[in-house]
Amino acid sequence: MIPTPSSEHRTVLVTGASSGIGRACARLFAAEGFQVFGTSRHERPDAHGVRMLRMDVASSASVTRGVEEVLSRCGGIDVLVNNAGLMHEGFAEETTLTEAEAVFAVNLFGVARVTNAVLPGMRARRQGRIINVGSLAAWVGEPGEGFYAASKAALARYTEALRHEVKHRGIAVSLVEPGAFATNIVATSTRSTPTVADYDGLRENARRTLHEGLRKGDAPRKAAAVVVKAASARSPRFRYGAGIGAAWLPALRVLLPQRLFDLLLRRGFGLPG
Repeated sequence: MIPTPSSEHRTVLVTGASSGIGRACARLFAAEGFQVFGTSRHERPDAHGVRMLRMDVASSASVTRGVEEVLSRCGGIDVLVNNAGLMHEGFAEETTLTEAEAVFAVNLFGVARVTNAVLPGMRARRQGRIINVGSLAAWVGEPGEGFYAASKAALARYTEALRHEVKHRGIAVSLVEPGAFATNIVATSTRSTPTVADYDGLRENARRTLHEGLRKGDAPRKAAAVVVKAASARSPRFRYGAGIGAAWLPALRVLLPQRLFDLLLRRGFGLPG
C-alpha cells in the first residue's frame, strides 16, 4: 500500500506558487500543517506559511538548485505539485515553432525536469506523492490554444506512464485537471504575432470565449482542495477533475458522436458551421 502523507513533518513543493491555483495549493497545504515550499520565476516574499524559492522549471540548473535547497533544509520531499504552466494564445498556423516549444518546455518538459530531480529521494525512501496539474483542455482541441491543449494532453499521457513506472517504489502519481478558474493565466499568456488575416474575426471570437469562461471561472481554492485531496487520499486515483466542466466534458468527449461534438464546439467558440 502506498503510504498516506499526514501533515506532521511532511514537506510539500509546489511549482508556480506565486499566483492562481499554485498559490492557493501552497497556502492550503500550509494551513493543513504541511511544511510548504513554493516556487516562482521571480523573487517572492514568504507568506502565509509558504517559503518561496526562485525557480524556472524550464532551466535544469535552476531546478537543481531549487530542489537541492529544499533537500538541504528538510532532507526529503514528500509531496510534489507540478503546477507551473504557460498558456499561449494563437491559431496553429500563426504559432511559430519557437512559441510552441516554449509551451512544451514548461507544461511538459518542465514537469519532467522537476519530477526527475525529486524522484531519486522518493525512490530511496520508498514513498511520495506527485500531483501534476493538467487541464480539461487536454480533452478538447480548443481553437486558438491548440499547442496549450496539446501540451496538456501530452502531460496526461506522461503522467499515466509515470504512475505505473514508480508505483512499486511506494510513489503515487495523479493528474488534476481544472476547468475554468479565475486566475491570471491569461494576463501571463503569450500571443502569436504576426497574425494571419484569414483568421481575423474567428480569432477574436475564440479569444472572447476563452476569456469570458475564465472570467466566470471558479475560485482557485476549489482546485487547490482537489489537489490536497489527491495528495492525501489513501488510494489516490489517476485522474481528478476540478471546477466547471469537470463533471461533464470528459463524458461528452467520449459519448457524443464526433460530428455532434464538433458542432457544439464550433458554436461555443463562434466559428462558422
